[in-house]
Amino acid sequence: MSTLRRFDELKTLTQAKYPLVYIVSWEERRIEDVLREVAIDRKKKLYGWTLTNGIIPLDFYQAPPLDPSTRDPLNALDFVAKSQEAAIFVLKDFHPFLEDRRGSSDHPVIIRRLRDLTIELKESRKTLIILAPTLRFPPDLEKEITVLDYSLPTLDELAVSLDRVVRSAREIAGVRHHISDEERERVLYAARGLTCLEAENVFAKSLVLSRKLDPSVIIAEKEQLIRRSQVLEYYESVEGFDNVGGMNLVKAWLRKRGKAFSEKARQFGLPEPKGLLLLGVQGAGKSLLAKAVASQWQLPLLRLDLGRVFSELVGSSEHNMRSALRLAESVSPCVLWLDELEKGLAGSSGSGNSDAGTSARVFGSFLTWMQEKTSPVFVIGTANDISALPPEVLRKGRFDEIFFVDLPCMEERRDIFAIHLARRGREPLKYGLNELARLSDGFSGAEIEQVIIDGLYDAFENNGELTDEDIARNLEKTIPLSRTMETKITALRQWARNHARPASEPTDPQPRRILEKGS
Repeated sequence: MSTLRRFDELKTLTQAKYPLVYIVSWEERRIEDVLREVAIDRKKKLYGWTLTNGIIPLDFYQAPPLDPSTRDPLNALDFVAKSQEAAIFVLKDFHPFLEDRRGSSDHPVIIRRLRDLTIELKESRKTLIILAPTLRFPPDLEKEITVLDYSLPTLDELAVSLDRVVRSAREIAGVRHHISDEERERVLYAARGLTCLEAENVFAKSLVLSRKLDPSVIIAEKEQLIRRSQVLEYYESVEGFDNVGGMNLVKAWLRKRGKAFSEKARQFGLPEPKGLLLLGVQGAGKSLLAKAVASQWQLPLLRLDLGRVFSELVGSSEHNMRSALRLAESVSPCVLWLDELEKGLAGSSGSGNSDAGTSARVFGSFLTWMQEKTSPVFVIGTANDISALPPEVLRKGRFDEIFFVDLPCMEERRDIFAIHLARRGREPLKYGLNELARLSDGFSGAEIEQVIIDGLYDAFENNGELTDEDIARNLEKTIPLSRTMETKITALRQWARNHARPASEPTDPQPRRILEKGS
């Protein structure tokens, strides 16, 4: 919601004499600025209440304090009732007094006083606003309260914060203040999900650390939001597409969509991409690609642990899922990664006898969110067993595309050997990559990595350097998954031919086959 819409909505509510408005927001200063504009427009005074100061003026033309006795919440409500002024009264953090705290005799009196007050306010030019970071009120006030959720700033409001920080940093030597419109847009999009205060802090931090406005510094700050979640995990992804062997078709598909989160793409008529589903053989690099996407696009990577979603308490699982999805939206644009999707959704299509239908409800709410979401959250799901996935997941509209990740072809295996050798401090061109790629037919990327690690152990034990022979010997010893699960992999390939796009374009002259020992 833009600042203008916030102003118009609050102006309308005060003009229509809505007596009691509950605003959910962490940012008091930002809401106060909007309320000042409303008060000036409606020719009203603006007062604020806190437990520490009582009722004090908040507009620019008066000086505090008023009556210190109004620190008591009941006295504050009496003050509002007796006031003859046309005014807006903002009660900050008043929500604890709306809860039935054990041992408190004030709670029923405060609730009753508020209900009486709403009737009086309706006949006056006064509006009472409760401003709190969380929404908590008893059922008794459900019909009297109008709730407005202003929890996060808009891009326009973040732009004001950005300009404020840049102005204050002009005196700092060596800091680059001027940025292009495209850079400015990337910085603002990176700050989405932060409050104005958090954004200003991280803008200043970026200028101090990098001497410029760096989106990667801003994205890293969002990790603090994720750390407070029990269901989402923040991944520090540092590897781009160059560190992922093969999968040239899916990487090309993703590159095309890398700029689709920009405002320029919106103006062009492009929708924000929803996500993709990666199906395929275990160890073929699906999870590695999911991590690389976030690094390539310079977006935060969040992993949704479906196992942590489920709770023993009735209704808690559904709440956990809703909270996780809201948090993902709050830090958007971002990449949301669901690893081994079929295991997390196990039981969602069953009879519901085992968990009273909790899995089905959680799964249903997730699918509805995927279908209807408007936030720029790019969902990447990975799965190994297609038979365990509910058919609803595969329906068009949930994901933009479904890709099948097969075992790597010879050229891809060559690239994978080069990547893992270079990662471990070896010069890839000193090794016989073509022969190693030929010997590793039927091996997944994860198995190739493990073969190199095993070869390093052998070379270290012999006080020597890693050689082609060390790697070849471990290739000979290893039985790849493609041999132990040949029937299952063959069935998966047959399904993928008609239901999914290939993640890579094979360059082998002959179709890939699973070699028998000695062939």
